Amino acid sequence: MKRLPNRASSLEALEGHQWPTPPPHATRLVATTHALRRRPIGELTVEDLRLLIGQNVGLRHLLPLAWEVLRDNPMAEGDLYEGDLLSAVLTRDQVVWTDFPDLGDDLRVLVGALTALPPDLRKQAEMFLSS
Repeated sequence: MKRLPNRASSLEALEGHQWPTPPPHATRLVATTHALRRRPIGELTVEDLRLLIGQNVGLRHLLPLAWEVLRDNPMAEGDLYEGDLLSAVLTRDQVVWTDFPDLGDDLRVLVGALTALPPDLRKQAEMFLSS
């Protein structure tokens, strides 16, 4: 696995790119995503990780952090449902895992060992494992 980024840095600092201020009529999702990019990644909650990963934001910095959470609690829950962080991670485009082969392998082992998943999450796990 690649080295973890500096947890005191924000995604904007890590990526060297500041997003413009969202327009006044921006949706809550857009405004939240912009705000979270400015927060140190070490302060991000499970819900924050779920939201950003689900939007494909900062994946190279956030997937290793999500793995730390999932390794300890595969069914970690943000604001949606039990296992929502795992769902966000499993449903990323498979191309992402070429940058993280070790992480992808570790995730496959973890997911393969999970039993009694809810039907939707089981389907996502099966799709991830078959790719």
